Amino acid sequence: MDIGLKGKNVLIPGSSSGIGLAVARALSEEGANVVLAARRRDVVEAEAARLASAVGVTVDLNDGGAPEELVRLAEEAFGPVDVLVLNSGGPPPGVAADLTAEQAAAAVNQLLLQQLRLTSLVLPGMRRRGWGRIIAVGSSGVQQPLPNLALSNMARAGLAGYLKTLAAEVAAEGVTVNMVLPGRIDTDRVASLDSAAAARAGQTPEEVRAASEASIPAGRYGRPEEFAAVVTFLAGTTASYVTGEQIRCDGGLVRSY
Repeated sequence: MDIGLKGKNVLIPGSSSGIGLAVARALSEEGANVVLAARRRDVVEAEAARLASAVGVTVDLNDGGAPEELVRLAEEAFGPVDVLVLNSGGPPPGVAADLTAEQAAAAVNQLLLQQLRLTSLVLPGMRRRGWGRIIAVGSSGVQQPLPNLALSNMARAGLAGYLKTLAAEVAAEGVTVNMVLPGRIDTDRVASLDSAAAARAGQTPEEVRAASEASIPAGRYGRPEEFAAVVTFLAGTTASYVTGEQIRCDGGLVRSY
C-alpha cells in the first residue's frame, strides 16, 4: 500500500538508536527523505548512510539554540519539513517526593519546551502548504503514571496537553498532531531502567525483566519495529482523519481504555 510518504521530508531527533532509529528506517522504507539527529556524530552519520535518502546531523537538544539549528540543517538537506517526529531521551528515574525544582525545570526543558520550539519552527510551513504531520513519542506514563519515573510522568503530560490543544487548532489546515505511547519496548533505555530497578531491589536485571514481562498481557517487551509501524501509519495520508489522539503501543500494559 502506498501511504503517500514518497518524497516527503522527515525530521527525527534522537534517532541514532532505539525507537527513533526504528522510526527512521520505517519511514525511509516508505520513500521519505529522512533527517536523523543525535549527539553521537559517528553513529548517526553511519545509520543515515544505510538508508536510501537520509542525512545524519549532530545536535544536543538540551542546548539553547539546538531546535533552530536542527531545522535549518534539515531544510538545507531536503527542504521544508513535512513530518516532525518529536523524540527525546528520558530524564533519570526518581520518586516525586524527592524532586527538586532544578530537576523539574531540566525535564520540562528537555521533554516539553524544546519539543514546543521544534514544532513552532516547522508548523507555519505545514499550515501554508496544507499538509503536515506532528507525531510525538510519549510514554504510557502519560495515561498511567509509572513508579519511580516522576520527571518523565510530569513533563510528558505537559507535552500531551500542548499537543492535544494544538491538534484542534490546526486540524482544518491539513496538519495532524498525534502522540504514540510506548510501553516496555526493548531498547537500551528500558534495559537501563531495568538495571536501575534491579540495583534498588537487590535483584538481577533478568529477574526484573521477567517480572515486568509477566505484568504485560502480551507476555513480552515490544520490538522497536512494532512501535515504528504505528508512527508510520500516522505519518501517511491514510491517517489524514486521525488527529489529537494518544495511541498506545504497549502490549496491553495499561488496562484502561
